[in-house]
Amino acid sequence: MSVRVKTIAGRQVFAIMATFFGIIIAVNATLAVFAMRSWTGLVVENGYVASQGFNRDLAEARRQAQLGWRESFDYAGGKLTLVLRDAQSRPIGRATVAVTLQRPSTDREDRQLTLIETSPGSYESAVALQPGLWDAEAIAHAATGESLRRLYRFQVRGGDAQ
Repeated sequence: MSVRVKTIAGRQVFAIMATFFGIIIAVNATLAVFAMRSWTGLVVENGYVASQGFNRDLAEARRQAQLGWRESFDYAGGKLTLVLRDAQSRPIGRATVAVTLQRPSTDREDRQLTLIETSPGSYESAVALQPGLWDAEAIAHAATGESLRRLYRFQVRGGDAQ
């Protein structure tokens, strides 16, 4: 019985190598395109400049804490709700409330909402959110001139927060 040995010629080696490196280059190019089209992860343009406001932001947070305001934030049934109460548990009415909704990993679904007072101290807006993780920045300006800024992170599953 004779064993036939098949040899690989130069053109076949070239074709194998060209195919191998062609696949590697195509995958790298695809990943580079996806990386350029997705969120950059950039939070601020210049970290040093942003840090210059740290003491101001800290003083503002302390001022807000001294107000003693209590708030409750909720997203359920396609409705975003913020309830504001003062230090004596009285509703804070006639406020202007703006909410910025963002995804933690992309800016494609960012949106701004103005909440409407539906009862004293209770502010709402209808909004349909896709399932996943969301960040909300709520800024309330009371008729007395005081203001409150709060950040919330919540999970939406099937249209309701968890």
